[in-house]
Amino acid sequence: MKNSQYLKQYVQMHPDNKMAWYLLGKEYKKNGQEGKANYCFNQAGGVYEAFEQSKVPSDMLREYEEELLRTARDREKRNGRIRRLLLLVSFLLLVLMPAAAKAPGDGSMMTAVEPEGQTNTVPAAQPGSNPDQEKAGDPAANTLLFTAREAGDAASARGLAGLLGSGGGKVPSLTAVLGMQRSGKWLLWKERLPVAYTLERNEGGRTMIQSYDAAACACKPPDAGELTDRGAEWQRRQEQLAALWSALHSFRAAKGRLPESIGELTGDFPGNWLAGTTPLMERAFAPLKAEAERKSENAAQGAAAGLDSPGADSGAAAEAAPSAGNGGAELPFLLQPLAILVDKQQHRLAVTSGGIIIRSYEVGLGGTRTPEGSFVITDKVVNPNGHDNGEFGSRGMQLSDTNYAIHGTNEPESVGKDESLGCIRMKRSDIEELFDLVPKGTKVQITQGGLPPGVTMGSENPFSLKAAGNQTNPRKQYHWLN
Repeated sequence: MKNSQYLKQYVQMHPDNKMAWYLLGKEYKKNGQEGKANYCFNQAGGVYEAFEQSKVPSDMLREYEEELLRTARDREKRNGRIRRLLLLVSFLLLVLMPAAAKAPGDGSMMTAVEPEGQTNTVPAAQPGSNPDQEKAGDPAANTLLFTAREAGDAASARGLAGLLGSGGGKVPSLTAVLGMQRSGKWLLWKERLPVAYTLERNEGGRTMIQSYDAAACACKPPDAGELTDRGAEWQRRQEQLAALWSALHSFRAAKGRLPESIGELTGDFPGNWLAGTTPLMERAFAPLKAEAERKSENAAQGAAAGLDSPGADSGAAAEAAPSAGNGGAELPFLLQPLAILVDKQQHRLAVTSGGIIIRSYEVGLGGTRTPEGSFVITDKVVNPNGHDNGEFGSRGMQLSDTNYAIHGTNEPESVGKDESLGCIRMKRSDIEELFDLVPKGTKVQITQGGLPPGVTMGSENPFSLKAAGNQTNPRKQYHWLN
C-alpha cells in the first residue's frame, strides 16, 4: 500500500503521465481494489492496451515502477529539506538580521526566491514594474492579480512564490497578497484588507517578494495606497462572484442541473435564487457555469474510483492560488459556497466561505425558543406580508419547512437580546445586505458558540445588487414565530 501512496502522489503531480497511471492501476489491482484500478487504467488510455497486449516482461515494468517510486521518494525528502531550510532562512531574515534587511534608499526590503529555492536580499523595485517583460512583449506583462492569505504567514509567502514559479511564463507580472487576520479557527475577510506582500516574477525565474508589513520585515515598506484601493475593489468583485458561485451550487442541489442562463437565477418569486445581478455577474455567468461543470465531472470521476481527481478543490479557500482567469474570465477566490452560522451565545450571525468569515452581524434571538440545528433558506421575500415596516421588516428568509426565519424587525432595540419568539431578528441595513449576498438554498447552522467573541464585520459600502424580478409573495401570509 505504501507504493500505491507514492504512485498516487506522483500521478496527482503528473496527471499526463499515462505510464504512471497504468502502474498505479496495477498496484490497486494487486491489492484487490478493482474500482480504483479500472479508473487508473482508463486514465492510462493506450498505454494500458499496449502493455496488456504486448505481454511486456514483468522485470521491465518493475524497473520502471521502481524508478518512479525512487523519484517520488527523493522529491518528498528534498521538499522536506527545502521547507526546513526556508523556514530557517525566513527566521534569520526576519529576526536575527533586521539590519541586513534594509536596502539602500528607502529602507524597504524585497526577497528574491531562486528557482532552486535559494534566497537573497536585493533592493526593492517599484510595484508593477517589469521592464524586461514589457520589452519582450510578454502578454503577462503589466498584469496585476490579487489573492488573500493569513497575515504574517511567511511560510505561506514562500509557498505561493513556489506556486507562481511552477507556472512557467503563464504567471502575472505582479501578484498582490492581502492579509487576513486570524481569530481562533477563522480568517477574517474585513473591508479593505491591508497588502501583506507582493510577488513579482522576472524572466530569470526568480520571484521577488516585497513585504508591506513593517513589523514582519523590520523595514520601511513602500506606500501601499494604490494597491490597497485596488485590493478593496478586488474584494468587492470577489463577493459578487461568491454570490453567483453559491447560487449555481444551490440551484444544482435543488434541480439536479445547472441553470441555462442567469435569468433562471433572478426570476420572480420563488425563482429569485439571487436578489439581483451586477454587470460583472452577468459577464461571469458562462465561465463560472463551465467551471462548475468541470469540477463536477472531475469530482464524479474521482468519487467513482475513490480517488481525489487532479485539479479538484484542495479545501480551504484561503489556500487557493491567485484568482486567475479561465480564458480571460475571473474565477472566484472564495471557492466554498456561502453559508450562514448563527451563534446563540454571541448573538451573532456570520456569512462564511469555508474557514473565512465574510460578514458578522449582531442579531436578536429568542433564547431557548430559537431552535438549534441545520436549515436551508427556502423562501426569500421582499416586504413580507406586504409591509416593509411590519414585524418582519423589509426582508425575510424562511428556514426550511418551519415557522422560523431570518428577517428584519420594527423593534430594532431588541437586536442583541433574547426577545423574539424564536426567529432571528436583524437591523434593516443588515438584513437587506444579507438578503442580497446569500442565495436561496444557502445552508444555515444555528448553534451554541462557534464564532469568535466580539467580532462584528459590516461594510461602509454594503453589498448590493440591482434588483431583478418581483420578489414579493402576496399569495402567502407568513406566520413566522417573530
